[in-house]
Parts: sequence; C-alpha cells; structure tokens
Amino acid sequence: MKWYVPLAAACVFLSACGGPSGTSGEPEAAATPPAEPTGVLNVYSARHYDSDKELYKRFEAETGIQVRFRESGAAELLEAMKAEGDKSPADVIISSDAGTLYRFKAAGLMQPIESDVLLERIPEHFRDPDHNWYGLAKRLRVIVYDPTRVEPEQVDEYADLASANFEGEVCMRSSTNIYNLSLMGELIDRLGKDTAEAWARSVVANFARPPQGGDTGQIEAIAAGQCSVALVNHYYWVRMTQGSDAQRKSVEKTMLSFPQQDSWGAHVNVTGAGVAAHAPHKEAAIQFIEWLATEEGQFLLTTETKEIPLVAGAEMPEGLDRLPPDFKESVFSLNKLGENQAEAQAIYDRAGWN
Repeated sequence: MKWYVPLAAACVFLSACGGPSGTSGEPEAAATPPAEPTGVLNVYSARHYDSDKELYKRFEAETGIQVRFRESGAAELLEAMKAEGDKSPADVIISSDAGTLYRFKAAGLMQPIESDVLLERIPEHFRDPDHNWYGLAKRLRVIVYDPTRVEPEQVDEYADLASANFEGEVCMRSSTNIYNLSLMGELIDRLGKDTAEAWARSVVANFARPPQGGDTGQIEAIAAGQCSVALVNHYYWVRMTQGSDAQRKSVEKTMLSFPQQDSWGAHVNVTGAGVAAHAPHKEAAIQFIEWLATEEGQFLLTTETKEIPLVAGAEMPEGLDRLPPDFKESVFSLNKLGENQAEAQAIYDRAGWN
C-alpha cells in the first residue's frame, strides 16, 4: 500500500526539501517548508482505476482541498486501519460491495454521516441504516451464457444454475469472493438457509472445473467452450465489449441474463463510501462524499468501471446501452448482505464450493 500525493506537495513529506548548500562559506538560512494546504483529505480506497485519479484532481480543483490517497485491497486497508487505531490518518473509506463496507463498520472503523444531501440523493436501501456508509454506484450480479448452447429461458432465474440440465456446464469463481458471498447473503434472506444451501450443493454438482479466476475469466471460459454458464457482475462484460481485440472476440460469443425478472429482480450491490471513525478532516470527508453524489462525481466514479450511477440524472457510462433498458433489480437492504456473510461462507463450505 502506498500514499500518492500531487508532485507539488511532495516536499511536505520530505525532510530535505531545501536546495544544495552554497559555496560562499556563510551559513545559509534555514529553508522554509511550504505551508500546509488550507484543506487536506486522506482517502483509503479499495479501487484501482485511472479515472479515480482524475476524480481526485477535479475535486481538488473545485474545492482547494488536497487529496492524498492510499490504494489497496479492502482486507489490507481494514487491517491497516486496525493497526493505526485512533492515530489513523484515514478520512474517507471507499470500497466495492456492501459486504466489505459492512466489515469496516463492524470493526468500528466508520462513524455516522450527517448529510441531508446524501439522504436526499441516495435511496434508502442503498445506504447503511445507521448512515455509516452510502452507496454511490451500483452493479448487478447476473448470469452470462453461451447463446449457441443455452436458451434465454433456461437461465432466467438463479435457481437454473442448479438444474441437472447444466451438469458439467457451470463455471464459477471462489466462494470466498465477496460478490458470491453477497449473493448468497440475499438468497439466505429470501429463500431460507436450507433452500439456499440446497441450491449451492446442486450448483457445485454442476461445476465444469474447480472454482478459479475472476469474472472476466468466467466469460473467457465460456467463449473457449469450457462451460456454458457462469455468474458475473455486469460491468466486467461491458468493459470487455470495449477491451482488446481478444476480449471483444470472447465477449461477443456470450450474452447476459438478468435473473428473477418475474419475481424479486436481479441481485444488486454497490460501490460506497464512509467517513473513517477517527477522521482528522471530517468536514472535508463529508464534503467529498457529497461531491461524489453530484452528476459530475457520479460520471467520474463510473465512466471507467462501467458501474451504474445511483443519482438520478447522472450521465451513463459508454457501453451501458448494451444492457436491457428496463430490467428489474432487487430492492433489498444491503446491510443484510454483511449480516449474513458468515452464514453464507459456512453454506458454501458445507456445499464444497471452495
């Protein structure tokens, strides 16, 4: 994990910013370090997109608040903040998936946010009930399939992945992946633990190979004929449509199905942000999260990821027109995804998902 700061501010963190000694032999006046910026914001982010750098620059330009950011995996950031304790410099925590946001909250690393702006702009089911975090962009976990081997009506429910029709045809990533844990968290709540576990066991029985790779890897495996169905977040598929020649060639061999359109709707999750429990710049942190909920902030947050903006009126990223225009998404308290996380992992373990 590294801190990144604007080049002009680098000397603030160095002990030897002064120029070389003169040759006159006379003592040189001590160099005066640059003044601390009028506003500073420290962001801990589990994201890793170039567009985020542009986002920080734009916020700096509009507010005069200098953004210093640290990027790493959510688990690494969480452990770092635990080790830092009340001396942590973190002001804002950004992470993908409500399940990881729940982990930060459960560890006592967030604090409630008082913001009428966020309450107005972010729908209730996309925010923590205690206001510790707010969703800012959404993603859907959907079924990707080979249209030459699978009919759309064969994959219009998550339950279809457990059908005997797909024996030896299902590709999946690991059960420890937060996306799969969160999907199971919703299934537990909607179906009950026993039915959710029966589903997991039947899906495992249909595996074409041991769980491996990320969502992009599942799409590539279908294109290569290794399996015919898998679960992916929608934006991996969209990004591949604009990727390398090889990626575009692979993704065009597949299609997406948005499950549960005749019932509760496709599983939806978020990228979200919260204020760190010991934030040294709390007001700036709230200002930044509110800015992410503006039309400009929403566009910059989603333009590269291909997630879906949460705020009404925000510009949609290029490529989302490949998705159905009127799909139904699940309306579900995302906090429950975290609450059910331990049970979700236990179910996957008993099912032998790995």
